[in-house]
Amino acid sequence: MSADSWPPQLKDWVAKCLGQMTDTNRTEAQAELRQVIADAFAAHTLWTTDWAGVQLKALLPQPIPQFNNTNLKRKNNENSPASKKVKKALKNSPFTQSTSSTPSFDPNDRAALDKRAQRFQREHEIEREKSRVGGPASLKANYSHSHLFNEPNSRSVSPFGFGQSDDPEADPNVMDWDRHTIVGTSKEIFKDYLRLTTEPKPEQIRPYPILQQTLLELKKRFREKTPYNWICSQFKSLRQDLTVQRIKNEFTVQVYEIHGRIALECGDMVEYNQCQATLKTLYDLGIPGRVEEFTAYRILMLLHGRNRSELNIYVGQLTPKQKADPAVQHALKVQRALAMGNYHALFGLYSSSPNMGAYIMDHFVARERAKALMVITKAYKSIPLSFIHQELAFDGLDQAREFLADHSAAYFTNPGSPDDQKTLDCKPAGTQLHQAFESKYRKVLIKGAI
Repeated sequence: MSADSWPPQLKDWVAKCLGQMTDTNRTEAQAELRQVIADAFAAHTLWTTDWAGVQLKALLPQPIPQFNNTNLKRKNNENSPASKKVKKALKNSPFTQSTSSTPSFDPNDRAALDKRAQRFQREHEIEREKSRVGGPASLKANYSHSHLFNEPNSRSVSPFGFGQSDDPEADPNVMDWDRHTIVGTSKEIFKDYLRLTTEPKPEQIRPYPILQQTLLELKKRFREKTPYNWICSQFKSLRQDLTVQRIKNEFTVQVYEIHGRIALECGDMVEYNQCQATLKTLYDLGIPGRVEEFTAYRILMLLHGRNRSELNIYVGQLTPKQKADPAVQHALKVQRALAMGNYHALFGLYSSSPNMGAYIMDHFVARERAKALMVITKAYKSIPLSFIHQELAFDGLDQAREFLADHSAAYFTNPGSPDDQKTLDCKPAGTQLHQAFESKYRKVLIKGAI
């Protein structure tokens, strides 16, 4: 769980809590602070909790102890001659003298507490400016203050002052979240993807403004029909630079969404599944994006993999907003058609897929065509090839005929006739379709699946 993904209100609250901690309650308060954040992260409520109203029990004012008769009795015993001898011996001890000379922390010193709170608030204001990604003014602020745009070879300072930093008042007992985050200094727009085998160096990583230019150029190159292998390598390099700099914002989501769509169009399911897995994590963090579009894609991918248990869980967790989206509704209709064996509805949905859903359905439509033909050949003695062409949404009669031939089922009553007049002999074709289905589609291989 990275501090970069925390909402501003949460960061304000953490800064406030750290400013209220003292030597007497720090250990207990820090443990409670971490537990509260971890519980909210697990429940996906980091962005919905009213953090201003959350109060740590460890930071509540402690009640003044009430003295009873036992306390008075103990006080009287302390005034006895024996107690006075013990106190005198302790007073003359060198250990007591050296300890008493050390000034103790005063929890009632409001000036010190206020100074500490202001220091955390100052660091948080820098982080808040970093999160405002938008027009030229915000970009300039990001370049000046964000940990993404520090000077070469510099390390990031936590927005809360955690860990080792230039601030002499920083608490060395609190984890430094940004200690291992580097800031890129490379000005290269394009860079081939290479697996990292050593710690990345700033001069090899592109900073945020350069990465924005890289995305614009990659979109332009793809429209100009640049080979996909080069485009994919550049996108993987772009994603890598985002990852090593721990950049998680709307731009990050946009990069993964665009690469996912390009991978779908080019049939690269390995890269698409990697993009989909990362997008799910980013969406769960509350970062905006085309959530409904990729929710529909995920449903279709689960249908492709015939992963019914995970599909049922995922569909059961959809929000009303997601269910109201046309793309998600289309994917749910595909799920219903497959569950009921309604091939007529299924191939109608295939022909009318929104966005890029048809690219995913392309990977399992052959399997469903074979299943539909098995049903058709059991129901009819013969059937026109033109009917199969229309009913199963083939692009043409020749594609329908080739599909039957690939499945060893091209048995026609009039093989010498033109395609628009051919009639399928269902009995021998059905036997071959069953054998072909068992050999071709019994197992599903999802490349790149997580």
